[in-house]
Amino acid sequence: MSDITNEIKKRRTFAIISHPDAGKTTLTEKFLLYGGAINQAGSVKGKATAKHAVSDWMEIEKERGISVTSSVLQFNYDDYCINILDTPGHQDFSEDTYRTLMAADSAVMVIDASKGVEAQTRKLFKVCVMRHIPIFTFINKMDREAKDTFDLLDDIEKELGIATCPVNWPIGSGKNFKGVYDRHENKVELFSDTKKGTSQGEMKVVDMNNPELDWLIGTEAKVTLEEEIELMDGAAAEFDQELVSKGELSPVFFGSALTNFGVETFLQHFLKMTSSPLSRMSDKGEIDPMKEKDFSAFVFKIQANMNKAHRDRIAFMRICSGAFEAGMEVYHIQGGKNVRLSQPQQMMASERKMVEEAYGGDIIGIFDPGIFSIGDTLTTSKERFVYEGIPTFAPEHFARVRQVDTMKRKQFIKGINQIAQEGAIQIFQEYNTGMEEIIVGVVGVLQFDVLKYRLENEYNVEIRMENLPYEHIRWIENEEIDLDKIVGTSDMKKIKDLKERPLLLFSHEWSIRMTLERNEGLKLSEFGR
Repeated sequence: MSDITNEIKKRRTFAIISHPDAGKTTLTEKFLLYGGAINQAGSVKGKATAKHAVSDWMEIEKERGISVTSSVLQFNYDDYCINILDTPGHQDFSEDTYRTLMAADSAVMVIDASKGVEAQTRKLFKVCVMRHIPIFTFINKMDREAKDTFDLLDDIEKELGIATCPVNWPIGSGKNFKGVYDRHENKVELFSDTKKGTSQGEMKVVDMNNPELDWLIGTEAKVTLEEEIELMDGAAAEFDQELVSKGELSPVFFGSALTNFGVETFLQHFLKMTSSPLSRMSDKGEIDPMKEKDFSAFVFKIQANMNKAHRDRIAFMRICSGAFEAGMEVYHIQGGKNVRLSQPQQMMASERKMVEEAYGGDIIGIFDPGIFSIGDTLTTSKERFVYEGIPTFAPEHFARVRQVDTMKRKQFIKGINQIAQEGAIQIFQEYNTGMEEIIVGVVGVLQFDVLKYRLENEYNVEIRMENLPYEHIRWIENEEIDLDKIVGTSDMKKIKDLKERPLLLFSHEWSIRMTLERNEGLKLSEFGR
């Protein structure tokens, strides 16, 4: 048992979140560089011949330079085994980010120093706050012109309602970026524009009281730094590990992922301030990985067709306790039967390696013959339990989808069902007409582009989409109500989900209130179960 406990103690599992273009993918690559997992960082954007970022594997992601799906990367650093969950930055994929955060123990929030917290990503960051997981902030791109440092911290506190504690402090920005001051050590780490693709940057560290510092950073910069330190000591929150662990205080670091400055410092501090895998809530109470010796895991993501050569589906699961061995048999709670976990793999983006063993805190991908769903629990424990569910977001955009070639009906139904099982889209059918008319609901409109692209490229099915004017969806809680007798408004539409449960779509919020008033006893819910 002690061997398993030691392995679990080494694990750190975190998600990286940010808005698009804040440099999240570049930061991820630099982490991999330090762990020796890759030899050269690939730039995310650039010509078609350029090496694409390791964590962006889907063709549409390469074309647009945005991450659409979450990828999982594992590497070793010092004596730690680190699992990074890279998430889509765009708010249109916030549901995928939410599910990924369910599998993480902490989050790293990357913020562009010139922009601060951007409106479209409040939703993503709020998700972290909702989960009460530790949030670490890396303010990136200090080698470019940045907003005032105090304004940046103020921005985080106001927008996200979380206190900040700067671990280091930037000296200038853009062309005048001289480095960072380490508050704890009372030393200055000097910035030199390192070779962009390598991890070996020369780092010069000078004591704050060293007279050399005046000419190394300039007298003006030193005077400003001293004033800012004084201000910060009076205004910033004190570092408190307990508040960090509760997700109420975010340690803040400054640097530049592109030039590799401040990345390793950040990684070292981060590993000290985070804990090994945490307990998870189940219907039988908390499952503590340090006490529970049986294997248990839950599925948080399903991804089809990651490998063009094999039309496959991978179920990603977070191991919560115990040890995993390739080919082991486990009990699938929702399926009610034993299953063998075959072809287990870990991802290095689209590079896969087969896994012989894994431990609590690790993320593994398992071949899915179509039996797993998001939120499923798997365990070898004789005492059956279910990990707490992963909520689905209510879609906000709807479209009627038809295949262009009627002869391809079979591929169309198969493709749209498989993509729906991944959780990126939700499928509904017209009330009374069955699957003849398919209505697709998404959280963000970009999901429609991804759906169209994937159906064409992976299933060879061309589709036409007709946008529908609805923005609100409600499940009917009291299913004994006769749908035919519901008196609605002119902008209400009756539909069913794949489990034949009745739903109502509305264009306006006031219509929901009117419908409830007109139908006594009707109960509507924003979430499907």
